[in-house]
Amino acid sequence: MVVAEDHHQRMAFSDTIRSCDFILVGCMSRAQLQESFELSELAVDIWLIDSDYDDNVMTATTVSKPAAVLVGFSQAPYLNEAPQYAKWQRKLKRKLAHMFALPVLVNDFVYKKDNTEADWRYVVFLGASMGGPSAIKEFLDNLSPMLPVSILLAHHFNKTMIDTLPRILNRHNNWHCQVIASSQRLRAGHCLIAPIDKQIVCDSTGRVILLDEAWSGEYKPAIGQILKNTSDVYGSELINIIFSGMGNDGSQYLDVIQENNSQLWAQDPSLSACPSQPQAIIDSGYCNFVGSPADLAQKLTDYIGERAVTASSH
Repeated sequence: MVVAEDHHQRMAFSDTIRSCDFILVGCMSRAQLQESFELSELAVDIWLIDSDYDDNVMTATTVSKPAAVLVGFSQAPYLNEAPQYAKWQRKLKRKLAHMFALPVLVNDFVYKKDNTEADWRYVVFLGASMGGPSAIKEFLDNLSPMLPVSILLAHHFNKTMIDTLPRILNRHNNWHCQVIASSQRLRAGHCLIAPIDKQIVCDSTGRVILLDEAWSGEYKPAIGQILKNTSDVYGSELINIIFSGMGNDGSQYLDVIQENNSQLWAQDPSLSACPSQPQAIIDSGYCNFVGSPADLAQKLTDYIGERAVTASSH
């Protein structure tokens, strides 16, 4: 059980605990702990507490009769600060490994410092809502899965129907599409689909981490939230494309995307089943390219080729 006041700290604890193959009973603030659990029902072996150790928390830890209670931790670096984050994570794993005589926790932990082993060079983030499946399928049908890109898709979709989306998108092309059900890595030729009921966050080593937390706000998954995270992490190696949809999800952090030198493209609203979402991107003044799904696929292919030529000339 993790009790921490800072959202980012909870996310880091959750990531680390799951990577140890431990079962995370809960990851919450002190107030949420009081609201969510009957103390008599708690069955917790380890408590990690980065919060005030008040009477309520002390009572909860005592009632559950844990094997260990760890209190007070250094602040976890952000996920895009990959070396520092990995160092913080290793420190926590070493503490758990020593406490429970589990050297495998440390021995099995290998941190990949850079993307030299990755088969992708660019991350392509797709955001869509109403009318999106047909547009994204057309985009994938016209895009080679052999390109050095990994695709991450956030689509406002019916929770009970989201598992049908890969079959729709995979048909008649060689892209591998799947809904994210566990933490995994980006891979070229793969399109990972954000789940409706749980948040995801990416780090600079290419991990897509599934959090046991619901999306905040009106839209699920939150296109704007993922767009900001991926832009902060991948910067100029990120291409964002907003397709057909209602509303303006995705337009909240466009100044940040601009500062990070991430590309921002949109489907032509006149060719969208629902034009308001791509139109909001265009109206922002930050959009770098507008076109049909086939045009966007060709633009991406050309863009990657141009970047490769520029890189080789240096």
